[in-house]
Amino acid sequence: MMKRKENRRLKGFRDFLREEEGMGTVEIILIIVVLIGLVIIFKTQLRELVEKVFEKITKDSNTVME
Repeated sequence: MMKRKENRRLKGFRDFLREEEGMGTVEIILIIVVLIGLVIIFKTQLRELVEKVFEKITKDSNTVME
């Protein structure tokens, strides 16, 4: 009885691993387009944020070195 349950579980797991449905090229392209759009929209905010972060890192690293 236990062997049958184990075999069913293993068969279900094997079927899950063999399933070929996944993200297609269209979905990946759409994700990339959305990400590029977000970067373009928030370009100035992202640049300011990165500059502030690097300024803080350099300032803090100078205090550690002293």
